[in-house]
Parts: sequence; C-alpha cells; structure tokens
Amino acid sequence: MEKRTKEWLAQSDYDVDTASYMFKGGRYIYAVFMCHLSIEKALKGLYYEKIREVPPKTHSLIHLLYAVGISPPENHGRFVVKLNEASIPTRYPENLVQQIKIYNETVVYDILLKTQELIQWIKNQF
Repeated sequence: MEKRTKEWLAQSDYDVDTASYMFKGGRYIYAVFMCHLSIEKALKGLYYEKIREVPPKTHSLIHLLYAVGISPPENHGRFVVKLNEASIPTRYPENLVQQIKIYNETVVYDILLKTQELIQWIKNQF
C-alpha cells in the first residue's frame, strides 16, 4: 500500500473517531459532518491506491465512488446518497435549530454505525 494511501486511511480513522467523540458530546451535526469527511478520505485513499493520481478536489461521495469505479452493495449505496445530501446542511446550516432536530441522537447513532460499516467495506476493496 502506498504511503499516501496509508495517510488518507489514517485520517479517515481519525475523523471517524472524532465523529464518535462529537456524538458522545451531543454535537450531533458535527458528528454527521465528520462521518462524511471520514468516508470521503477513505474513498480518496482508495482512489489514490487504484489510480495513482491525486484524488479530485470534491466532497461528493457519489462522484468519488464513480471515479474509483466501484459499486457498493445497495444498503451502502443508499447510505452514501443520504450522507452526501446531509453534507451541506450539516456543514453550513441555514437553520441550526432545525438541523439539531433532524439530526438527533437516534438518527446520528445510526449514521455513525453505518459510517463504520461503510469504511470497513471500502477498506475491503483494497
């Protein structure tokens, strides 16, 4: 495995750990943001390992999946779409109170678990 790939994966692991800390601290929208970021970095690591080029400067998880040329199982694919749609409102909420209601403890716990599962699936693609 290339050194840059290892770095992307190390950052992905660090970010999912940060998501867990944010969740435990009740900072749920930031936990969602960090889940997205951790998956983005895992996909960028896979991109680098497979294509041997610097990954595109995008936050779109869907774009990264297509760029790498992999199709996740249906459950992971639906989750990627859901998390991709959550990226902007959790990163730049127009209405913080509304986002806090949407991304409550139950919802974010599920997102965190699915993120961990998806990252493991991505790592299995190496």
